[in-house]
Amino acid sequence: MMQKGPINKSQRKEGGYSFNPTKNGKSRLIVPAPYVMELLREQRDLQVKWKKDAGSAWNNKDNLVFTNELGRYVSFRALYDCFKRIVKGLGMPNVRIHDLRHTYAVNSLRAGDDIKTVQENLGHATAAFTLDFYGHCTDEMRLASANRMQAFISQRVNT
Repeated sequence: MMQKGPINKSQRKEGGYSFNPTKNGKSRLIVPAPYVMELLREQRDLQVKWKKDAGSAWNNKDNLVFTNELGRYVSFRALYDCFKRIVKGLGMPNVRIHDLRHTYAVNSLRAGDDIKTVQENLGHATAAFTLDFYGHCTDEMRLASANRMQAFISQRVNT
């Protein structure tokens, strides 16, 4: 079963949290991978437990997916510090949270997603922008391209 959900707001830190319309004012539909949906279900189950344990102290008025044990916002500092500990523990270079967007885009292209799908998932106005910003080619992608061309040529020669 395909799960999907709309993105129609972005969260920005302006001395706290506020929800603002997306840059272009349009909603976009995302379809997460089943693995991601499983992780989100686990988070929902955890929140159900927290809500029960917190009782009347529970406060998740914005229906956020990621909260603290009382349903409130996770502070940016707490999120940032946790992210940095994970990155360091994995032995990765010093990366920013926003770099995950770049990782997603490049890996989507490496996995074979077409540029239009990646563009729409990222919410870019044009595929050209997505290609200019995220479409750098890896050696693996070059080899895959050469193999696809070989298969194309072989199919034509053998018919």
